[in-house]
Amino acid sequence: MITFIIIAFLVGYLGIALEHQLKMNKAATALLLSSVLWVAYIFYAPQIGRSIEQVLNVDIIENLGDASQTLFFLLGAMTVVELIDVHGGFNIITDRITTKNKRKLLWVISLLTFFLSAILDNLTTTIVMVMLLRKLIADKSDRWLFASMVVLAANAGGAWSPIGDVTTIMLWIRGNVTTGHLIPNLFLPSLAAMIVPLAVVSYSLHGNISTPEKTAERAMHPAATIISNKQRKKIFFFGICALIFVPIFKSITHLPPFIGILFGLSILWIYTDYLYHHMKQVDEAKKARISSVLSRVDTPTILFFLGILMAVAVLKLSGILDAFSVYLDKTIGDYRLITLIIGFISSIVDNVPLVAGAIGMYDVVPVPAEGLSMLNPDLLPYIQDGAFWLFLTYCAGVGGSILIIGSAAGVVAMGIEGIDFIWYLKRISWLAAIGYLSGAAVFLLEQMIFTI
Repeated sequence: MITFIIIAFLVGYLGIALEHQLKMNKAATALLLSSVLWVAYIFYAPQIGRSIEQVLNVDIIENLGDASQTLFFLLGAMTVVELIDVHGGFNIITDRITTKNKRKLLWVISLLTFFLSAILDNLTTTIVMVMLLRKLIADKSDRWLFASMVVLAANAGGAWSPIGDVTTIMLWIRGNVTTGHLIPNLFLPSLAAMIVPLAVVSYSLHGNISTPEKTAERAMHPAATIISNKQRKKIFFFGICALIFVPIFKSITHLPPFIGILFGLSILWIYTDYLYHHMKQVDEAKKARISSVLSRVDTPTILFFLGILMAVAVLKLSGILDAFSVYLDKTIGDYRLITLIIGFISSIVDNVPLVAGAIGMYDVVPVPAEGLSMLNPDLLPYIQDGAFWLFLTYCAGVGGSILIIGSAAGVVAMGIEGIDFIWYLKRISWLAAIGYLSGAAVFLLEQMIFTI
């Protein structure tokens, strides 16, 4: 049965990686994979001393509970972002970019993307910035270059924030890393991952951009036309505060982050309902209430996370991940090299199952009551906020930039702009790899200096 579980997972993983070639949504593959693996596990469980009652009442419930924390957080965060977007909130930022100098514009766009993705997430930020580029730049080759740098900046920016990337969210929610250590330890490595390729590209840029005669952008939602600029700013402010508030809420209450984001969402919900209540003369179809905004949320992505997290749970419960971690420790040994390899692999296959697998392979080592001095030094990287978990957060988030299909940000930029895979491979991949390794070097240097 173990062989069947491994083969089924690998086949499902291949289906997820070849989503675009197979024209099959990866959410469907992940859900099918999860169902098949749990059926296999319930027949295999008695062989490892687990009764059917334990599988039904303990294994499924505990793992579904762990996965649900991530899913409800994503649902709340994605709804907040969509609510800001439909009301034109992001125009408050993008409308202030007026420079036409190529070099200056590239730095402005990249830095804005870097910090914005830490507050929102790398996928949403990429959509906003690429759509902005379509308003600013007429030449396709220039737009491809700028959009590619947006991908690099978005992935780098998402890596140092607890809410900036799905894999970071997973590690943060599960307690592998905390906000107080994540931001100070990964900010400089992530910044280096963006600055190094940005400096190389900007060196060769000269002159000004040519602006399009007609604006190419997504059709504006009617809700953005019926509210005042003051109301738009309030929605933007409440939404950003709701996202920033989550790490603060978790550090104060120690409650799961999804409760914090749902609290912020409820405030926005109440405000928008109050706002629309006083617009009695406006057609209801033009209003963007939360109930209608929820239909815009990327539900297949949430179902994908459910499927892959539950599938990886079977690998953990059946002992496969534990055996694989022992194999890696014996053959490669150094956790830093293992993590670097995971980062490179994340540019080829989805980083969500990679990180989920790593979480399953390695447990967070508790710190003895007597202090770190009593802990085996070999286990030190695996404590909460240990070097392994922090480095994994960086590598999984930034490594996906090496290929344009290696991250959700890259895929969405490819879809909006039609960026050619081979063009990206020739022009951008080596820059992304240099940035990735530069950031990794900064992290390891920090580790040597400050003993992370």
